[in-house]
Amino acid sequence: MSSDADRGGDDFDVVLFHGPTSDGDGAQVLRARPGRVETGEVRPLRAGKPIVPGAQVVQLTPRPKAPGVFDVRVDYEAPRESGVSERPAANGGPAQVATHAYRESWERTFGAEHRPEMLN
Repeated sequence: MSSDADRGGDDFDVVLFHGPTSDGDGAQVLRARPGRVETGEVRPLRAGKPIVPGAQVVQLTPRPKAPGVFDVRVDYEAPRESGVSERPAANGGPAQVATHAYRESWERTFGAEHRPEMLN
């Protein structure tokens, strides 16, 4: 039985492994889907370790007669956090993760930041 991916249909989603990640814990891949080709990484799930927002949990099935090529089935896609900036901090520090809603709740709970006037 041949799948749409084997026939070259519009429903393909495949990855090609091309080397280990820099830390050796995962693999670097090229992923091809209709209309796009992406680079990425696959890593094993670890108990107690959170899934990165926007990441996918996938099941890979080897393609016969194509070493290193796997069909992809997405089992779960972690939601992206709304209101969180994805760009790195301008000063090279940690990413800003407080959303606008978080700040408003903080101010309702603890009050707005109050700076005492300088005595001098």
